[in-house]
Amino acid sequence: MTIQKATFAGGCFWCMVKPFDQWDGVHQVISGYTGGHLDNPAYELVKQGNTGHYEAVEITYDDSLIDYQTILDLYWPQIDPTDPDGQFQDRGEQYRTAIFYHNEKQKELAEKTKQALADSGRFAKPIVTEIKAASVFYPAEDYHQDFYKKSKAEYEEDRAKSGRDEFIAENWQA
Repeated sequence: MTIQKATFAGGCFWCMVKPFDQWDGVHQVISGYTGGHLDNPAYELVKQGNTGHYEAVEITYDDSLIDYQTILDLYWPQIDPTDPDGQFQDRGEQYRTAIFYHNEKQKELAEKTKQALADSGRFAKPIVTEIKAASVFYPAEDYHQDFYKKSKAEYEEDRAKSGRDEFIAENWQA
């Protein structure tokens, strides 16, 4: 057993926890901030869009039970990889998509899956999801953690308004 980390930005971090949280081998999915220039950012500052941080999730997993390729395969269908300005109803640089790799193998697999998606013809527009080296990850405030469980009604309402599920159904489940 080897514990690994995977870090992804896919718009609002509330919607990025549940897709990973329910898999065998995934120990924890933490909502937080990464990629920016401000130490110990707070939600209200990140939300304003001038910290350089992405809303992201950090996934801790046992790679003998679930490998990074599988986690990448779970990530891509959660997002619109062609949107450079955010995700769904959430607009701004803090809501852009990115894969933050923790080692060279992750970088290679991320680049390979991005290229395969670009070559697939699934989308007419270019794939703009960035692949970047992981940097310091700052966990978000407690009320953001496991939001889909703790605030189920608010989570479901926000997700329904976002348009994410319609996009997934139209572009990934066809």
